[in-house]
Parts: sequence; C-alpha cells; structure tokens
Amino acid sequence: MASYDSDNDMTSRARIPPGPVAIGHRSRRKGSLQLSHPKPPLTPNTTSMPQPMSNPLLPSAPASPPTPAPSPTPQQRSPSSWRLTPLEDVEDPILEDARQVFARLHITAKENWLRSLVDLCDNHTLSYLHQIVSPRLKKDPFQALPNELCFRILEFIDDPKTFGRASQVSRRWREVVSDDQAWKTLCEKHAYRRMSADSVGSSLNTPSLLASQILQGYHLRSSSPTRGLESMSAIDENSDRTTELYGSTAGSSSRRPTKQRPKHTHRSRFKHAYMVESAWKKGGLMTARHITPDQGVVTSLHLTRKYVVVALDNAKIHVFNTRGDHQRTLTGHVMGVWAMVPWDDILVSGGCDRDVRVWNMATGGSVHVLRGHTSTVRCLKMSNAKTAISGSRDTTLRVWNLITGACSNVLMGHQASVRCLEIHGDLVVSGSYDTTAKIWNISTGECLRTLQGHFSQIYAIAFDGQRIATGSLDTSVRIWNPQDGPKIRQCLAILQGHTSLVGQLQMRSSTLVTGGSDGSVRVWSLHSYSPIHRLAAHDNSVTSLQFDEARIVSGGSDGRVKIWDTHSGSLVRELSQPAEAVWRVAFESERCVVMAARGGRTIMEVWDFAPVGEDGSDGEEEQVRQLQKERSEEAGLAIKQDETDQEMLDVENEVGTGVMEDEDEDEEDEEESEGMTD
Repeated sequence: MASYDSDNDMTSRARIPPGPVAIGHRSRRKGSLQLSHPKPPLTPNTTSMPQPMSNPLLPSAPASPPTPAPSPTPQQRSPSSWRLTPLEDVEDPILEDARQVFARLHITAKENWLRSLVDLCDNHTLSYLHQIVSPRLKKDPFQALPNELCFRILEFIDDPKTFGRASQVSRRWREVVSDDQAWKTLCEKHAYRRMSADSVGSSLNTPSLLASQILQGYHLRSSSPTRGLESMSAIDENSDRTTELYGSTAGSSSRRPTKQRPKHTHRSRFKHAYMVESAWKKGGLMTARHITPDQGVVTSLHLTRKYVVVALDNAKIHVFNTRGDHQRTLTGHVMGVWAMVPWDDILVSGGCDRDVRVWNMATGGSVHVLRGHTSTVRCLKMSNAKTAISGSRDTTLRVWNLITGACSNVLMGHQASVRCLEIHGDLVVSGSYDTTAKIWNISTGECLRTLQGHFSQIYAIAFDGQRIATGSLDTSVRIWNPQDGPKIRQCLAILQGHTSLVGQLQMRSSTLVTGGSDGSVRVWSLHSYSPIHRLAAHDNSVTSLQFDEARIVSGGSDGRVKIWDTHSGSLVRELSQPAEAVWRVAFESERCVVMAARGGRTIMEVWDFAPVGEDGSDGEEEQVRQLQKERSEEAGLAIKQDETDQEMLDVENEVGTGVMEDEDEDEEDEEESEGMTD
C-alpha cells in the first residue's frame, strides 16, 4: 500500500507543469485531495522567524546579475574634492598646530620643511601632489602680460601656421594675434614688402605727364592729312585667323573674375603675399598662346603692369594684356625688330631697318619714325618719358627727344658695334665689341671715362649708379668703379668661373647674378666679390635670366625654365614642360611670361600666381572653378603636344644655326660668331 501511494505521488508530481506553483492548485497528498492557500504575512507579534523564500526558478536557471553601482560624479572623481570620512572629520590637533606654524615660517624655512616632507613621500603620494600643484603653476602669459610684451614674444615666431593655431587657443590669444602689429613683424621677417621701383619694367611703367604729352602731341599731329599719311596704324587682327591663333579676347576677359584686393592691413598683405609665394612653389594658372603659325624667333620680351610686349625677327611687335589676351599687332618695321623698351603706353623699338620707332600701345599708332643710324639698332633704353638712347652697329649711340622726334646728341667713340647699354640718372654706360665700355653724360653727350680690360667682345652690362658690371666673350665678369679720380681704381674685381661667353647679367643691391653659354648660373656677392651659389642650371646656353629677393628664374636653349631660391640656391621647381628652346623669360611679383618654341611654333605661356577669388565671394566661386578648368585643359593640350613633338628636333643643332641671325649683309660674318647669345 505504501508503495502504491508513493507511485501515485510521483505520478502526480510528474503531471504538474514545471515552473512556479500556482496559488490554489490542487494536489494529491497521501491519497487525500487538498487545496493549498497562500500564507498571510507575519505580524510584528509573530514569534517565529520568517522563512526564507524558496527560489522560484529551477536550479538550472542562471542567476540575475547584480545591479551596478552608480558612476561617481565629477566632484567625486576630482582629487581636490576628496573629503574625510565622518570618522575623520575631527582633525588631529598636531596637524592643526603644524599648519599654523608653517604659515608663520619664513620662505626659506617653508622650502626646507616642504623638501623634508617630499623626501618622505612615495611615488603614489608624489603623483597626487603633482596633480594638485601643476594646475596652480600654469599661467596664461597673454592674460598676465601687457600687449607690448605680448607683441615682443610674437616677434620670435616666424611660422604663419603657428599664428593660425595660436589664434584658436582663447579669445585673448586671438585678440593679441589678430593685432596688426604682430602681422607687421611677420611681414618684415618674410620680407613681404610692397614691390619696389626696381622690379621688372616698373621703372618704365609709371604713368607720367610727359608720356601723356607725347601721346597728346601724336593725336594733334595725326589730325593733319600729311601726318596721317606718314603714320602707320596698327592692324587689329580680328579675323578668323587671329581668333584661331590668339583665342577669344573678349570671352577671356569676361570669364576672368575681378580680383578685389582686401583692405590694406599687414595681415591681409601677408596673406596675399604668402599665397602668391606658395603658388610660385607649387601652383599657378597657365595660359598658352600661339604667337605665330611658324617658328618665329623672339628677339625681345617685356612685361609691364599693363602689357606683355613681344618682338620678333619677322618685323612684327605683338601687344597682349597681362592675362595673355592679344590686343594688337604693331606693324611698320620692314625688317627684324631687335630692341625695344616700354614706358607706360609708349613703346620705342629698333631693328635691322635702322629706324627707331615710337608707338602708342593703347591705340597701336606710330608716333615717330626716328632716322639717323646707318646700321642695325642693337640696343635701346629710356632715361625718362621724353628721352630714349639707342645703340647701333654703326658704332654710335644716339639720344632722341621723343616729344619733338629729333636727335639731341650723337655719342661717338666706340670702334665697333655697340652691343649693350644701361642708364642710371644722367649717365649711360655702353658696351661694345671693341672690348671697351664707356661712360657718357646724356645731357652733354660727353664721354666721361673708358673702361678697358676685357680681351674680347662685351655682350652684357649692368649699372646701379655705384658699380658697373660687364660680361664678355673672354668668360670673365669685371666690376668697375664709375667714379673718376687719380687715386680711384678703375677695375674693382674680376669674377672668374664661367667657361664660356657671359651673356646674362643682373645686379640688385649687393648681389650680382650671371648666366653663361656654359649653362651655369652664378650668384656673386658684391661686398666680397666671391661666389655665393654655383648653379648647374641648363644643359646648354642660358638665354634668359632674371632674379629678385626671393627667386631666380632662368631659361635655357635646352628648352627648360627653372626657378631657384635666391637665398639657398636650391631648385624650387621646373616651370612648364620642356620645349625645344626657350627664347625669353620675364616675371614680376605675380606673373611670369615664357616665350618658347614647341611643336614648330612660337608659344607664349602666361603664368598667373595671384590668388584667384581670395575675397571668398560666393558669386564668383563658379567662375573661378570654370576658369581653372579651362586653363587646366589648355595646359593639358600644350603638355600633350609637347610630349609628342619633343624629340623631333635636335636642340643643339637648332641653337647652332644662328638663332639670333641678322639680315644685315655687311655684318653677316660678325653675327655668325655670336651664335645663340646674339
């Protein structure tokens, strides 16, 4: 019977579903049917101890995780807010007395006491001490110091990026860094000054009253029928052929966004100059123009603030604006143009037809035709807006009055062709194939001195009023003293180093840069008369050279244009793509013009390094992008064409065929000896 009850009880337990037992559930206990009821909660008077509640879950069920403790608040995490526990609220009287004694000690005694306490601390305590002391020792210098001392601190910073980061520290830092005095110091460190008067063409581009008088006189004289027949107007080539060669001028002008310069503050000036400098190193927009359908030789190039003027050996002079858009072609010479000089809207040119012509570049009209030379006009300079000086292969120099069109003086004394000349004030220095250089007074026409020492022809000359530099076929450069006197030494120094003809010279302050047919460019100090840099610039003759305080730009007959750092002598970049030959290079602060032969045609590349849309106006953003895209496409076409035709011609053979060959039969033998440099 007992076994039977046990089996029934096991059977009934098996039939109960798993999980908590429901209240009121009927179960069979020892053969009787009973109802289970919940027990009432214990009252305070209950003497029996409460029974622990059984786990409603099965033994196999996982236990629930404990509730995490709340995260500490920032006050609880801060070491400075650590509090004593309630049991430690009462401070030890000994520590209280020690603090009072410490407060009354002298500074030296305090230091000794603290040193003894630090010696007793372990690493953990020292770390805690560091967290307490370190924030108290930090002070903002710009908050504590006056502006004068803050500016003095900023004088030791020469990195503009550091200025930019410093302006983001706090409002006070931004206030100090944004002050114009700080940026003035930075401008002085980087030598970001306004372009001086000795920049390329700037001395010839200043508008003057005399220039306007010359042009006004031209308009008055050209109104007469006789003068109108003599004057030759320029040809405005607006035909389809011109559009194909030069591109659309009106369209290019309208697409170019107007550059609105910011306010004239040192900060805005530094920003503009810094962006220009960065573009010279790895940027710039290039516009390519085909000057002639055939390979014409560029004999002269001038870049002014208003014009780009190009003279060719086909008797034509092309005038462009500074963006490279063709304006007009000056026609009147009947043979190659070998020399020209601009001054504002005036242009004076001379060539193989022996004439000196005065042009108005604004209208394209011929103002004067000055006759008197009996051979090729080889060099031209202007001392002011009304005076021009020409040197010729007839061994003479002539001083011309551009207002009246008359010859003021004829300077005679050389025994061979006058190859180069330079003007400073009322003095003109001429270099000749007779191996001598002569100093002349422009007003009186008197020869003041003759400089003798070279053993071969003089091809280049530079004159700054204090020194005269001459480059010769004898591979040397001589420095002369223009002053006269019995105890004054004529030749100050002989600079040796070139191994061939020195045909390029430029003097600026106490620095002289020379370029030779050996392909090298050398930078000399005029204080010590020693070389500063020796640059292996080109594989062949240096055909063009120009420099300023920041950079040296050289072009060679190897078809390359290179930019060098004036101070370090390092190569900054190679401008453009290699061509067959580079005729001329000219640059100013924000532009560079390269005349080269590429694909059998004469190409003009205008590089613009000015920040485009620097005012950040939203209205011009799309125009800027479009302009950059168009110029990039033009540059890509030119590069592709150059890569295709680069190996068609031998550069050395092209150079050796008399690139600057003259058409004067009487001087043909002499011209062949000059080669590329002439």
